[in-house]
Amino acid sequence: MSNITGGCHCGAIRYQVEGDLIVHALCHCSDCRRHAGAPVVGWTMYAEDAVKVTKGQPKVYESSEHGRRHFCADCGTQLAFCTPGSATVDITIATLDDPSKVKPVRQIGMESHLPWALDLKSLPATTTEENAGADFL
Repeated sequence: MSNITGGCHCGAIRYQVEGDLIVHALCHCSDCRRHAGAPVVGWTMYAEDAVKVTKGQPKVYESSEHGRRHFCADCGTQLAFCTPGSATVDITIATLDDPSKVKPVRQIGMESHLPWALDLKSLPATTTEENAGADFL
C-alpha cells in the first residue's frame, strides 16, 4: 500500500494516492508523446478510488474516444489519463513529489518509439549546473 503525493508545476493542483500500484510503464505512443511534449511518458496506474485530488480541480481534455487527459489549466502540466468505463487512473510519474519511489517495470507503445530514445545511456551527460551555470539554478 502506498501513500504518494504529487501535483502540477505551479502548485494549483495537488493529489494523493492511497492504494496499491497496479503497474508503472513507460509509454512511447505518439499520442502520449505529443500531449506531454516528451519523447517518452512514465505512467503509474492505480485504482480510480485510490487517487484523490486534494487541492484545485484539473481540467479534462477528451484526447480520443478512449482517453481523457487531466491537466492543470494554469500551467499546463498533464497529471492523469483515464479511459471511460475503466476503474483505473494513470498518473504521470513526473508529477509525483518523489518519482524515484516507483520504478518502471515495462515499456508500451513500442510501435511508435523514437529509435534514439532506447539508447540514452550512450549520450554525454551533464548536470544542470554544468550545462547552464550556477546562476540558472
